[in-house]
Amino acid sequence: MSEKNTDNHFDLIIIGGGLAGASLACALQDISLQDNTSQQRKLKIAVVEAFEINADAQPSYDDRTVALSYGSRCIFESMGLWSSLQPYAEAINTIHISDRGHFGVTRLTSEQEGVEALGYVLENRNIGQQLYATINANANTNTNKAQNISLFCPAKIVALQQNEEIVTVDISANGKLLQLSGNLLVAADGNNSQVMQLLNIGSSRKSYQQSALITNITPGKKHENVAYERFTETGPLAFLPMTENRCSVVWTLTPEQADYHYALDENEFLEQLQQRFGFRLGQFKKVGKRQIYPLFLQAATQMVHDRVAIIGNAAHSVHPVAGQGFNLALRDVASLAELIVDALRDGKDIGSTSLLEQYVALREDDIKRVYRFTDVLVKTFSNSITPVAHMRSLGLLMVDVIPDAKHQLAIQSMGLGGRLSRLNRGLPL
Repeated sequence: MSEKNTDNHFDLIIIGGGLAGASLACALQDISLQDNTSQQRKLKIAVVEAFEINADAQPSYDDRTVALSYGSRCIFESMGLWSSLQPYAEAINTIHISDRGHFGVTRLTSEQEGVEALGYVLENRNIGQQLYATINANANTNTNKAQNISLFCPAKIVALQQNEEIVTVDISANGKLLQLSGNLLVAADGNNSQVMQLLNIGSSRKSYQQSALITNITPGKKHENVAYERFTETGPLAFLPMTENRCSVVWTLTPEQADYHYALDENEFLEQLQQRFGFRLGQFKKVGKRQIYPLFLQAATQMVHDRVAIIGNAAHSVHPVAGQGFNLALRDVASLAELIVDALRDGKDIGSTSLLEQYVALREDDIKRVYRFTDVLVKTFSNSITPVAHMRSLGLLMVDVIPDAKHQLAIQSMGLGGRLSRLNRGLPL
C-alpha cells in the first residue's frame, strides 16, 4: 500500500536527478506563485533520483567531462550558477578541426566570434556538486525554514498514473512505498527511461556500430586552450582542454578496437593514442581510467504525454561528435523552465496540454538540427572512399576561408542557432 500524504503533492515532479534534472530544479528554485489564499509561495518541487549521490567517492582524475558550449554558459549564468562553476571550467578558445591523412583544416576562434570563449570543459563531478549544493540549500530539512525542494534519493519510480488534473507516481525509497502527486512530471531519467517504459512510449534507435573510448591524459606540451576534433577512418578523435593541463579524450573506434585498446597497459595505450593523434601536444605522459560507451542516435517517439514532458537523454541521445549532447539537454531545460514561469505568471496550469504542445514546438527544430549536424559529420568523416575523403578535405578548407561558413559552424558549435530562450540570451526567467 502507498502512503498518502497531503505533503506529497508537488507543483513539479522531476524523475532523474542527473545533470539535466538537477539543472531544471535549480532553474526553478526561486520561482514563486500565488496560492488559493492569494499568498506568494515558491514552486514546490520533488526530485527523484535512482542512484545515491556520493560524488566524493569518484577519483578526480578519472571523472568524465562535459564540453559546455558558450550558449550553455549563458544559461547557467542566467540561472545564477556560473560563478560557482567557473573555477572548475577550462576555456576553449580555439577549435581545430582536421581530417587525418588529408590536407583540409578548419580553425574556429573565440576572437573571431567576439566571445570570451567558444566553450568550456568541466568535469561532471564538479557540475553535479554545484547543482546539488544549490538543491540542498533549498531542500526540505528538519528546520523550520520553508524550503521548496524535496529530494528523494536513492528512490525508484515503480508506477505512474495520470488523469486530467494531476499525475501520480509511486516510488520506492528507503524500503518504503511513497505516493507523490503533481501538476507536471518531467522525465529526465536517461536513455533507458523508466517513465517512458511505464507510459509505453517507444523510441527509434540507430546504432553507429561504433564505441567511444573515453579517458583523460596529460600531454607533454601546454594545450593552450585548444580543442582538437580529428576525424579518422574509425571516426572522430577529440582532445578537449581541461584544468591542470590535462585533456579529455573521446576516441571513436569499432567495438572490437575499443575493447582491444581498453585492455592495453598504460604505456601501450599511450603509444597507440600518440600514433593516432600525433605530437601536436608533445609526448603523452599519463592516462586516467578508460571507459567504453556504445554510440547510437536515439529519439523518443513523443516528447510529451498528458502532464508529462521528456527532456535530455530520455528524449534524445546523439553521437558525441562536436560535444552536443548535454548542451542540447540544457536547452530543453531552458525552454521548459521559461514556459513554466510564463504559465505561472498568467495563472495557468503548468501541466496543461497547451503548454506541453508549446514545449514540443519550441524544441523540435533545434533537436532535428543537432540530429542532422552530428549524423552528417559521422557519416561523412567515417567514410574511407577516396573521392569522399577528397571532398571533405576540400570542404574543411572552404569553411576555413569563407567567413560566413565558418561563422555558421561556430554558431552551431556554441549553441546559439535558431530561437533562443530567455536563459540562453542571458536574461532571467
